[in-house]
Amino acid sequence: MVTKLRVTFAIQKSNIQKMNKTIFITGASTGIGKATAIYFAEQGWNVAATMRTTAKGADLLKYTNVKVWPLDVMQTESISTAIDQTIAHFGGIDVIFNNAGYALVGAFEAMSDAQLRQQFDTNVFGVMNVTRAILPYFREKKGGTIINTTSMGGIITFPLYSVYHSTKWALEGFMESLQFELRAHHIKIKNIEPGAIKTDFDTAIDFVSSAAYDPYATNTHHSMLENYKQAPGPIVVAKKVWQAANDSSYRLRYPVGGLGPLLIIMRKVLPFSWFTALVRLATEKGNGVVNN
Repeated sequence: MVTKLRVTFAIQKSNIQKMNKTIFITGASTGIGKATAIYFAEQGWNVAATMRTTAKGADLLKYTNVKVWPLDVMQTESISTAIDQTIAHFGGIDVIFNNAGYALVGAFEAMSDAQLRQQFDTNVFGVMNVTRAILPYFREKKGGTIINTTSMGGIITFPLYSVYHSTKWALEGFMESLQFELRAHHIKIKNIEPGAIKTDFDTAIDFVSSAAYDPYATNTHHSMLENYKQAPGPIVVAKKVWQAANDSSYRLRYPVGGLGPLLIIMRKVLPFSWFTALVRLATEKGNGVVNN
């Protein structure tokens, strides 16, 4: 009798999960991805938390509505497998959150071809791979939402971030254009544009040093890192993702976090020379750092 009750409960639980909405997240092992996975789970959504090293997501498994699957955005087979597993387990996918990414920072001249390709592979082509993999399902379903972590760095720029910015500007342009062809299939695109956010993202920045550009590069890099210490935590982004996921409109951009939204407005309204002067003041000599 007890066994029968357990089986009945398991079936009922499975049916409830399939009735709830499901979000599929890449890069869910740390930072914004993990905060979003936790926030959505606590709101009752099913969460497919994907990452390259699943051991990093072990703490997420305390939530019964979270499953952790391996996924590398550059391996199309792992993407397809994770999507298929999510649909089979939860009964469907409502939202894809393209969050995996990192920043390659430093003087452009000092960067190798391999470093440049890795940056674009992860931040641009990885997002394209995941997006292309989910589109047939969303088209057949006649709906779905694709959310992307772009950045305020997809609208404005800072020193030493030229390659990182180029990936985020590419992603903004890609998604802005893609929304036109997907609208007929009722598929929405939402770009989350965080400003500085206090996560382990700052420690994961790949800084390429260059004696030819020092002391400017090192001093400016340290000045930029100071901004992360005063920034809000990833929960503010998770809440913005929640807003976007539940927004029935076709709104494309969602700035969030610290001074990010204000800087984006300033970039639009100020003369370019004024804005770049402000950026130099804040990044090259800000926080007590003075370049020689």
